[in-house]
Order: sequence, then structure tokens, then C-alpha cells
Amino acid sequence: MIEGRTVIVVVPAFQEEARVANVVSTMPSFVDHIIVVDDGSSDATSARAREVGSARLRVVRHAERRGVGAAIVTGYRTGLGLTARPEDVFAVMAGDGQMDPADLRSVVLPIIRGSADYVKGNRFGAKGIRRTMGLPRFIGGQVFSLLTSMAIGQSITDSQCGYTALGRAAALRLDLDGLWPSFGYPNDLLGQLAARSLRIQEVPVRPIYGDEQSKLRLRHLPPIGFLVLRAAWRRRKKGGAIPRTDEHNEEKLRSDSAVSS
Repeated sequence: MIEGRTVIVVVPAFQEEARVANVVSTMPSFVDHIIVVDDGSSDATSARAREVGSARLRVVRHAERRGVGAAIVTGYRTGLGLTARPEDVFAVMAGDGQMDPADLRSVVLPIIRGSADYVKGNRFGAKGIRRTMGLPRFIGGQVFSLLTSMAIGQSITDSQCGYTALGRAAALRLDLDGLWPSFGYPNDLLGQLAARSLRIQEVPVRPIYGDEQSKLRLRHLPPIGFLVLRAAWRRRKKGGAIPRTDEHNEEKLRSDSAVSS
């Protein structure tokens, strides 16, 4: 715990047998629960995670690949069943080891202290980020951040960063069933948050890039563009009624049929 609040970390993982064990084993001691969501991997991702032997760990496996967004939603739903306080927090750290565990405290603290509903890491202030990230990914991140900022009506420096934290109360207000299941999930989630006037904050994080390959492909760019446009549409509809989702999400978590261990 931090300041009496439960911290749950969701680890979406696809084909990460070489890296997921290190992500689990280096998780900070203040983390109460680690939820690894194996998104239909054909390798030993689930087994490698379990081999760490952490009492904090739960592994949830999708029978087939659904997408990183769907994996995160599964993690959120599992986490909702593990805690009940509005100020408890769900963080996301990818199974590829690109997120520095030393940054986790600063990512979750704005939620715990009540100054934000959602926190995104910002990689673009890190030293040498253009070189380590690679120019195409750097430029793409800058472009999508600008477009997303325009769409939701507030400045977002690093819209595509997956190092995030979400308050439990905010999670219940989201349309989890309607979130985009694949790449583009961050943009869709930001659109939902802005439409509900939930507070978004960014904190600096240091990405760790090794020999892993990005799973983002050119075919993912049109859907991301569509999601940015949808976020702009949601902003224009902001004054209208947004269906209540908290009761539905509570009911959904009670009836969730995901197989976990």
C-alpha cells in the first residue's frame, strides 16, 4: 500500500516469455496485487510469470488474442474485484519490460492523493529519447499526441504511452465494454475520460528500450486516426447525457467468467 491505499498493477502480455518474469520480479514492494493478463500467447508467457512464485500474482489468460486494450480491460475488471475503495489505484505496466518500476510511485501518487483520476507517463522529456525511441516512433508519438490534444480539448504530451494509473472510482465511470480492444486504446480511453470531465495528469517516466520489437504496424494507424476523430465527436457531445456505467461495471465484475489463477 501507499498512504493506506491499495495499488494493483495490470500487466498486459503477448508473447513475452523472455521478459514477463523480470517485470513481475522487479515490481515494487508497495504493490498489493499483480495481474498478468496473457492475451492468447502461443509461447510460455503465463508459465514464466507463475514461475516467479509471487504471492501477489494472479495470471488471467485469454483463450485467443483480443488485443492490448482488451487485456487491460480484463485486468481492470479483475482488479475491481480485489478492492472496494474509490481512491485505490490500478496501474498498467506492459509485459515487455519497457517501463521503469522506479517510476511507479510517481505515476500512482496523483490518484492516491486525489489530484487526478487518470495519470499518463510522459516519455518525451527523457534524456536521449529521440535516439532510444527511434525517429519514426518519436515522430508518430508527437503527431498523435497533438491530434489527441486537439480532439479532447486539453494538452497531452505523450498520448501513446502505456504507463498509466487509473482510480477505482474513475474505472467504474468508464464504458469498459466499449473501449477499443487493440492499438489505439490509449486515444479511445482519453476520449472517454474527457467526455466525463475526469481529471488527466501527466508525469515524467523513463522508458527502457532493449531488443524488443514494437508490435505497432502501419495497419494500426487508420484505426488510431478514427479513434482520435471519435474522441473529438465525444467532446462535442459532452454536454449530453452519458449513460451510467458504475452499476453495470460492478455487476459485470461479479459475473466475470475469465479463468484466473
